[in-house]
Amino acid sequence: MIARHAIRSLRSLALGLLVTAGPVAAAHAADTKIKVILNWKYEGEQGMFFLAEDRGYFKQEGLDVSFDQGNGSGAAVPVVANGAYDMGFGDINALIEYTAKKPEDAPVAVFSLYNRPPFAIAVKVDSPIKTPADLPGKKLGGAANDGALKLFPALCSITKTDCGKVEITNMQPNLREQMLMQGQVDGVFGYVTTIRFAARGIGIDADKQLRLIRFGDYGMDLYSNAIIVSRKLVKEKPEAVKGFLKALNRGVKDAMADPKAAVASVAKREPLIKLDLELARFEATLIDDMGHPEVAKIGLGDIDEARLAKSIDIMVSAKDLPRTPAVKEIFDRSFMPPLADRPTVVKAAM
Repeated sequence: MIARHAIRSLRSLALGLLVTAGPVAAAHAADTKIKVILNWKYEGEQGMFFLAEDRGYFKQEGLDVSFDQGNGSGAAVPVVANGAYDMGFGDINALIEYTAKKPEDAPVAVFSLYNRPPFAIAVKVDSPIKTPADLPGKKLGGAANDGALKLFPALCSITKTDCGKVEITNMQPNLREQMLMQGQVDGVFGYVTTIRFAARGIGIDADKQLRLIRFGDYGMDLYSNAIIVSRKLVKEKPEAVKGFLKALNRGVKDAMADPKAAVASVAKREPLIKLDLELARFEATLIDDMGHPEVAKIGLGDIDEARLAKSIDIMVSAKDLPRTPAVKEIFDRSFMPPLADRPTVVKAAM
């Protein structure tokens, strides 16, 4: 009798363990895999993504997220559209162009991070190029998928510059500043922060040796990089999109509160980065790319619909796009955390 009772007890215990373990195993198995392509190689400003990952915020939302280095902000849009990635950190202007041409395949932006126009052309400080009007007859270079290069036709249109008289050459991104300083090109395309800190990394004092022609100074008050999501993920797993943004929002706030921790998370993926340089890059990104005054009113992540509509009109006109996408085709705010949970002041506690 004792043996039978012991066997029954063991069976009951085993069954109880299975029942207890069941939900845990099921939850683990149910983690939604999300494959994300970033805008560029691993740098300091991407610490907000990696800090969220290292602190388990994505896991807490039932997500299994993987990040890949990108090849330019414009390049993220087509690879999310074709299903190679579920999400991307890409240029919303490239998304506008894609949506105008292929609305049935286009992803949608759900969280705006770079809300100030970072696009620029860098020239040497002693260059005769001071405005876009000085560009005809000159040679400019940039990476094929660089956001500023892709927006050059729009700048030419707005400033009435003859783009056809400007020679464009493509180059590897890591050679950009060197080729400029060596005189192989007269100017280079890029993001303000990227150019400044890439230059600093090779011993160039960008503030003293370079002049930046900023697109934003010529009527191009455009949004830039946002989280873009595939139509498939939005349709099939909307809660996963909400969970991702909730986790990322926490990562952004943590990164601003502890920039060193954010950059340390980047260093785990790319040990060769220079920590001091990347800390400075992160702070500059907050100021130059993420610190638009509208954040105080609408919070980081959201957009001003009138401003985005104007951006769409600029892109359609400058690139002679076949149609004008509606704002709701480009941006969907329904997945964002509430305003009370999102930053309304963008700065780092350095």
